[in-house]
Amino acid sequence: MKTLRVGLIGAGGISQVHATAWAALGVQVTVYSHEGAEALAAEYGFAIAPDLDALLAASDVVDIVTSSSSHKELALAAIAAGRHVICEKPLSVTSTEARELADAADAAGVRLFPAHVVRFFPEYAEVKRQVDAGRIGDPAVLRFVRGGQAPRAGSWFFDENAGGGIVLDQMIHDLDQARWLAGDVTQVYAVQSPASVDGIVPGIVTAHVTLTHAGGAISHVQGTWGPAGTVFRTSADVAGTRGTLEIDSRTDAASVLDFPAGASGDGYLPPATHAVSPYTTQLAAFLRAIADGTDSVVTAEDGIRAVAIAEAAAESLRTGRAIEVDTATGLARITGIENALAQKVGA
Repeated sequence: MKTLRVGLIGAGGISQVHATAWAALGVQVTVYSHEGAEALAAEYGFAIAPDLDALLAASDVVDIVTSSSSHKELALAAIAAGRHVICEKPLSVTSTEARELADAADAAGVRLFPAHVVRFFPEYAEVKRQVDAGRIGDPAVLRFVRGGQAPRAGSWFFDENAGGGIVLDQMIHDLDQARWLAGDVTQVYAVQSPASVDGIVPGIVTAHVTLTHAGGAISHVQGTWGPAGTVFRTSADVAGTRGTLEIDSRTDAASVLDFPAGASGDGYLPPATHAVSPYTTQLAAFLRAIADGTDSVVTAEDGIRAVAIAEAAAESLRTGRAIEVDTATGLARITGIENALAQKVGA
C-alpha cells in the first residue's frame, strides 16, 4: 500500500486516539491546531504546520478532529485543495451541510469518510455479520445503551447550537448502528431528561430516541452523560424473528473498548485497554479504500443519514411529536414554520 501523507487538524482530546492510530500505521503526519499542536507533535514525532495552507500542502489525506461546528469549513478547504478527507463524527452539524460536503468531494474526485468508529469495534462488526447472515432472521427490536461521565463542564459539547448536545455528539454512534443493522428510518421520536434550556444541555442528562425502520423494526437508543466517576458502558441487543444477539461491555470479555491515551481525564470516552484500537482498524480501512478505489464500511451517505436522524430527534425534542423521515433522501419532513425555525437553528 502506498504511504500517504496525513494532515491532522486539531489537537484536543479525540486527537490522541487518531494520533496513536496514525503512529501505529507508520504514516507521515503533520499537525495543525490553534492550540496543542506542539505537545501532540512532540509526543508522536509529527511535523507541525504553521497554518492551514501549509497543512494542506503537506498532506494527501486530511483528518479533521476538531469541534463539530468547524467540520464544514475545514473539510471544504481540504476538498478544494484536492485532498481526501476523514472527518470525526458528526460529518457536519446539519444534514444539508453534510450533503454539501459529499457533493463537493464527488465533484473534486476525492474521498470523504465519516469517522463512525463503532462500526469498527469487533463486537459490533460481528453483530452486523451475524445479522447479515440471517442468523436471527429479520431484525424486529433493537436496543442500544451508551453512557459515561459527562464531558468537561462548560465545553462546546453542551451547546446544541454549536454542534453539540448528547444526541448529535454521543448518541449518533448508536443511531448509525441502528440504521446499519435494521435499514433506513421512517420515523423518529425523542425525549430528554432534564430538557435543554436555551439550547444548552444540562450537565447530567439522559436521552432516549425511538426509531421506526422502513422494514418494520423498532430501535430504542439511550444515551447518558453522568456525574464524575460514572463508568463508561455500552450495550446492544438485537431481537429478530429467529433469535437474539446481545453484547455488553460489562459482561462480554470479547468486547474491545480501546481508546488508548484518549481519555485525558474527561471520562466521556471508554477506558483504554491493551488491545488493538478500533481507530487503527478504521483509519487503515480508509487508507485501503483510497488506495484500492473501493467502498469503505462507512460512506459519506452513511454520515449524512446519521446527522439527519439526529436532526429529526432534535426536532422531536423541540415539538414533542414523532418526526417523519423521507427514506429517499433520509431527511426529516419539516414543513412551514417548523422548517423556518429549523433553518434558523442550523444557521
